[in-house]
Amino acid sequence: MILAYSNTAQPEPAGVPARRAALRLLDAVLRQGLPLEAALDRATSGIDRADDRALAHAIAAETLRRLPDLDALIDSATARPLPDDAKARAALRIALVQTLALGTPAHAAISTVLPLVDGGPRKLVHGVFGTLSRQNASLPEIPTLPDPVAIRWHAAWGDDAIEGAEHAIAAPPPLDLVIADPATTDRWVEELGGVSLMPGHVRLPGGHVPELPGFEEGAWWVQDIAASLPARLIGRGAGVALDLCAAPGGKTMQLASAGWQVTSVDSAQSRLARLHDNLARTKLSADVVTADVLKWAPAAPADAVLLDAPCSATGIFRRHPDVLHRVRPSQISEMAALQEKMLARTADWVRPGGVLVYATCSLEPAEGEQQLKRFLGTRSDYAIDPIRQEELPDGLAAHAGGYLRTLPGTLADQGGCDGFFMARLRRAV
Repeated sequence: MILAYSNTAQPEPAGVPARRAALRLLDAVLRQGLPLEAALDRATSGIDRADDRALAHAIAAETLRRLPDLDALIDSATARPLPDDAKARAALRIALVQTLALGTPAHAAISTVLPLVDGGPRKLVHGVFGTLSRQNASLPEIPTLPDPVAIRWHAAWGDDAIEGAEHAIAAPPPLDLVIADPATTDRWVEELGGVSLMPGHVRLPGGHVPELPGFEEGAWWVQDIAASLPARLIGRGAGVALDLCAAPGGKTMQLASAGWQVTSVDSAQSRLARLHDNLARTKLSADVVTADVLKWAPAAPADAVLLDAPCSATGIFRRHPDVLHRVRPSQISEMAALQEKMLARTADWVRPGGVLVYATCSLEPAEGEQQLKRFLGTRSDYAIDPIRQEELPDGLAAHAGGYLRTLPGTLADQGGCDGFFMARLRRAV
């Protein structure tokens, strides 16, 4: 998608800058392969109003959730398919998603999009939008996955996972909270008006996080229930634990609240700033190190190591629909190679008898099951420490091999969860 975004000398009509920013965001994801969140600041540069920046993000995110269905509508109203990177297609995508998914009146949607295109494309956009409006066009209730993703996940997980994934992106995910003191779970369920799927967890339909009871006092933090399980597999302890690739700090706070002396390592200084903020709010402590795991090493072996490794992040597509469009097989292979190096290096940091938990928020077998098989084939001093049912919420069960895989459709009746792979490994004495 090649779009011109030059600033004009005259002020743009109200609403146009937000739509221009939405196009910038889509261009960053679809053409440049950037994460949506990483592109947000640059795409909304010059927009002062927070609500306009939020609107640009909402338009782009919903377009990415609905992209195959939006394109099918556009193609149904043109004599021949428009190129994927055509300016007219980009403009039609954001005009249609506003009226059909975000509730924007049709006249407002088209009037704020037409200034973004010139000449023939403008007439085309106006004509196609008008045709679809007169036809009372609509989007399917359940979005369609992009073909490459559907083919890949179907090969790995089958029909149920595809159906689960399509239902998962149809609605905003719930808000999961980890309670610092699991003994107070019932109190926070009542005070927050949520439900609990296991001790130390509360699920809400949503909410403005800083305004919720308990936020200021640091009684809890936001963390998807699947993302909270790797640290739970380490359990309580008074020894030394390493949280690797730790930012923004949810797992560090879990380990610290469970009694561990935690060293948190991450290479991203900006993300570590959030970890520091979270530790200050929750009044928990950890030694925070800015370093590359492939270059840093601890002074002595640890009792527990948690490696939530960098990955394709395809398991968090409910919250970040950009991964459905920007993650390619080549990137999955690159991430798997990085994970293999990290596992090989960090396995030496566990004392004999200690535990290593490996996890990825990925739905790709290359970053989970295949990675585990490869590791165990090279490290005879490690064996799987099987995950027990009592360590999991109702509705989840460990694989017969002793590890855990959450898929689209997992916990669907309770609101679902992110896609994750995790395994607990124990080093021989």
